[in-house]
Amino acid sequence: MVSERANRTTPFAAMDVLERANRMDDVIHLEVGEPDFETPTAATEAAIAALRAGETGYTSSKGKPELRRAIAAYYDRRYGVDVDPERIIVTSGSSPALLLAFSALVDPGDEVVLTDPHYACYPNFVRQTGGRIATVPLSADDGFRPRVSAFERVLSPETEALLVNSPANPTGAVLDGDTLGELVELADRAGATVISDEVYHGLTYEGEDHTVLEYTDDAFVLDSFSKRFSMTGWRLGWMVAPPDYVDHVNRIAQNTLICAPNFVQSAGVAALESGDDFLAGVRDTYRERRDFLVDAVEDWGMSMGYTPGGAYYLLADVSDLPGDAFDAADFFLEEAGVAMTPGPDFGSNAENCLRVSYANSAEKLAEASDRIQRALTTVETPALD
Repeated sequence: MVSERANRTTPFAAMDVLERANRMDDVIHLEVGEPDFETPTAATEAAIAALRAGETGYTSSKGKPELRRAIAAYYDRRYGVDVDPERIIVTSGSSPALLLAFSALVDPGDEVVLTDPHYACYPNFVRQTGGRIATVPLSADDGFRPRVSAFERVLSPETEALLVNSPANPTGAVLDGDTLGELVELADRAGATVISDEVYHGLTYEGEDHTVLEYTDDAFVLDSFSKRFSMTGWRLGWMVAPPDYVDHVNRIAQNTLICAPNFVQSAGVAALESGDDFLAGVRDTYRERRDFLVDAVEDWGMSMGYTPGGAYYLLADVSDLPGDAFDAADFFLEEAGVAMTPGPDFGSNAENCLRVSYANSAEKLAEASDRIQRALTTVETPALD
């Protein structure tokens, strides 16, 4: 019999749309967060050299010492934060890191507080460890930035973890340092632990990124090479664990993940040591794409009510179109050849929206905009009845 846990795991809509779009011809992909930049040359060359040197065996479950030292140096260089490399656990992407964090923190029945909207996979990770979900509603009127008072209303004696994501998927909202510090203080008073998903750090267009480690050592930080270094398929990420949790997390990793690929870890070292110039150029390009797409959404006759501050997503309100967000996504895929993700996958406060990714070229974004505008002239089509 299939387990209740498996039955309660919902599909990831963005991947469902991607699979469907891949079976079609001439589709512009705005549904997934897949950077269209090449991996930094230094990282690719380091991986090739590592393979030729025979770096294909197991490493420590925590990861290669040289990679953990490079990650620690990154925190010092970027944020002025001193992180002991022994607190760093290298993982095959940030998703396993999140599962490790919940496995170390959450017992069946414990409460985990998420924002709404939130990254689509978060609830399924909570369910895998038997946790319960409470949500903090976010609004486009506030730029989808969470207010500390809203978290305070939701936290309860059963709250074990508070998960924040900045820059955020799917909204692109960015938490300022003062708010992040206040959330840490709130979690401390409630006896809860902050988990900070920082995978889109480096892709902030106004203001600065702030890691939760600037405000506390008693938080879990998740990060990845996927987004900022265009290394999605390399599957390399990391966790910084609170000191009291390091051994527990490592034991779980030893039994479940073994280790991240050896030669890929060498690529990670090279990316961190040579990636600042690469990231600056990438960030400027994404900012230009964001500005274009924000204007384009208005041209489509859709509303947003905010401007994303980071990452490479926005939420476009399609409530004025016939049907629901799934109908709208189907319509634009079938009639315009443009793939976008239905908002309900990201929570009830995104249910009338489509998530649009601008991790695609300026030329493709312009073509997608033209296609969408043409398709909207036929809005009476049965596809939207």
